[in-house]
Amino acid sequence: MKINSKTMTLNENKGVPFLTYNVLSDIDFIRHAFSTKHGGVSTDEWTSMNFAFSRGDKPENVIENYKIFSDAVGFDYDSLVTSSQDHHTFVRPVTKKECGIGIWREKDIQSVDALITNEKGVTLVTHYADCTPLFFVDKEKKAIGLAHAGWRGTVGRIGEEVIKKMTDLYGSNPEDIVVCIGPAISKCCYEVDKDCADNFYALTDLDNSKFIFPKEDGKYMIDLLETNKQIVMKAGVKEENITLSDLCTKCNSDLLWSHRATNGHRGTMCAFMCIEK
Repeated sequence: MKINSKTMTLNENKGVPFLTYNVLSDIDFIRHAFSTKHGGVSTDEWTSMNFAFSRGDKPENVIENYKIFSDAVGFDYDSLVTSSQDHHTFVRPVTKKECGIGIWREKDIQSVDALITNEKGVTLVTHYADCTPLFFVDKEKKAIGLAHAGWRGTVGRIGEEVIKKMTDLYGSNPEDIVVCIGPAISKCCYEVDKDCADNFYALTDLDNSKFIFPKEDGKYMIDLLETNKQIVMKAGVKEENITLSDLCTKCNSDLLWSHRATNGHRGTMCAFMCIEK
C-alpha cells in the first residue's frame, strides 16, 4: 500500500496502517496519528477499521478497533477521550478526569467538535469521513488540540475558536502554534450548491477567490483546507507553521473512508494526538 504525498507518511505496525504528518513527527513531546479504513475487525460496510458507534457497527467491534489501533500506534487505550460532534464550534478542554469518555465511558456532553489539553497522557480523539481534521500543537507551552471542521464548523471558524481557547487557558501565543489541516475531501471533489457556497462568500475578511470556484452548472467547488488555513492565519498563526494534507479522502477512498465516495455506507476514521508522558 502506497500514497503519493509530500506532507504525510503512511506507516504500518502489527498490520495496522496509519498516517502521520512529517512536520508533527519532528516534535518530540507529542504522538499523533490519523487512521485509515484498514486494520480492524469490523465487517460488512464498515470493513474494517471503523471508530463510530453510531453507524450500525457492533459496539464490541468498535471497542476492539480502538484497542488494536492504540496498541499498534503506541497510545494508551485507557487515556483516550473522544469528541461528540454535531458540526458546531464548541471547544472542550480535557484532563485525565475525562479519559474514557465516548469509548468506555458514556458521553457527558452532546456537542463537542474540538478538544484541547496541556496534560501529559491524555489522548484526544476526533472523527472523520470527508470533513477536515485540524491538528494544533503549541511547541512553547506544550499544549495540543484537535478539531473537526465540516463546512459548518469551517464557516463557524472553529480553528479560530481553538486558538482563542488555547490562548485563554494555556497562555498560548498563536505565533508558536503549529497547525496541520486534513486529510479531507479536497477542492477536486467537494461540490456544493449555492446555499452552501453563500456561507463561504460571507467570510468577507478572507480571500474567497482561493477557496470558492463557481461552475457553469450553478454548482461550486469548495476548498475546505484553504478556507481553514486562512482562518487560522487570521487568528495569528504564521503561514510557515501551517501544513495542508495533499490527500483527498474521496480520491483515496481505497485507503480512507469517504462519505461521498460510499454514499454514506461507510465507517469512520479518527485523528489521535497526545502529549507523551
